[in-house]
Amino acid sequence: MYWELFKVFFRIGAFTIGGGLAMLPVIEREVVDRKKWLTKEMFTDILAVTQTMPGVIAVNMAVAVGYKVKGTRGSLVSVLGAVCAPFFSILALAIFFQNFRENPVVEKIFTGMRPVVVALIAVPVITTMRSIGLTYATGLIAIAATVLIWLLGVSPVWIILAAGLGGYVWFRIETYRKRRRGL
Repeated sequence: MYWELFKVFFRIGAFTIGGGLAMLPVIEREVVDRKKWLTKEMFTDILAVTQTMPGVIAVNMAVAVGYKVKGTRGSLVSVLGAVCAPFFSILALAIFFQNFRENPVVEKIFTGMRPVVVALIAVPVITTMRSIGLTYATGLIAIAATVLIWLLGVSPVWIILAAGLGGYVWFRIETYRKRRRGL
């Protein structure tokens, strides 16, 4: 099982371009759809937690999935798999890229890759929205959070804390309503 964890996260790290967010649909396909290590709901919960943690999201996901599958050793193996390929790729690029950095062909290649990377980031956002049953009201909350962060410069930490507090208050209100109705 450890070797399987390593292979899955090594492949994800080796063949996903665009960073951690671009890796999310690939991670989801591997650990939910193919390997069945997690349910869709578990994946969404882990994703929510790992996005609030400091660090690289792909590494945080590797830690969480590895831990869920095989405990602490599973976490270590998954992280090792996730970071090995990118580490050596970046090392190789750093060595050779200096010679080609100003090459117009290389610049065009990177310009062409940008829209694809945006799409790779958009996929987990849309998938997560569907899996959590986003309604118009919760969609408005997401839009408001985006505006607060992007246009007004509010720290995401405050948005996360406010959302957590709001979720707690909402839960308490709903619990109170159910008790009053006798449910």
